[in-house]
Amino acid sequence: YPSGNLAILVTREGKQWICTVLEDELRSPQVRALFRSDGSSTCYYPNGDEWINMSIEGGQYLDQAGSRVRRWMWPNTSPGRHFPLSPVFISLNQHVGVRILAQDKIIVSFLAMGRQAKFNMGTKVQVGTAGQVPAPARLGEEELLLLACRVRILRLFDRMRGCISFPSTEQWNKLQPPSYLLTQAAKILELCAAADISNELHSSIRAIVNA
Repeated sequence: YPSGNLAILVTREGKQWICTVLEDELRSPQVRALFRSDGSSTCYYPNGDEWINMSIEGGQYLDQAGSRVRRWMWPNTSPGRHFPLSPVFISLNQHVGVRILAQDKIIVSFLAMGRQAKFNMGTKVQVGTAGQVPAPARLGEEELLLLACRVRILRLFDRMRGCISFPSTEQWNKLQPPSYLLTQAAKILELCAAADISNELHSSIRAIVNA
């Protein structure tokens, strides 16, 4: 950003590319959007609520009350169901915009000081011989634990910054985690519910992200 704060971060985890859009904040910047090369992406309102959610099958657009405004399915991924996409254009803030034109044309654009950068985070899923989309890979136990520990570490860093900013011990207990960390914790618990893991491990992960 013109302020010097990080706006867009592109990283690689294994074979997957991840594009993260951050809010223009110096401390504890909120995540405004996450785009993954496996086809799953989420955009968030400034308050941390979901705005747009996409998977390898399609996507949905939610209003700030959480009600679905629009739904679509990518062509040839869901036989028998037809929810065509009308192009979606949103502005995450005054510098970053998102255009959803097709499954392989999801454009994240950044404009500031007369210069522009564009990232295409779309992907093309190949339909199997039976006409079905391959199911997304489920995360293993170690991956879920690592994600939970990552959220825990980020919460600890946020608390350390809060303690430095507000030395009074009376204010420490009043500090709440950023909304994006609460959202990430909820997502990890959703992944746990869908994964084939023991109840003990599920409870351990819940304790880590909620600690």
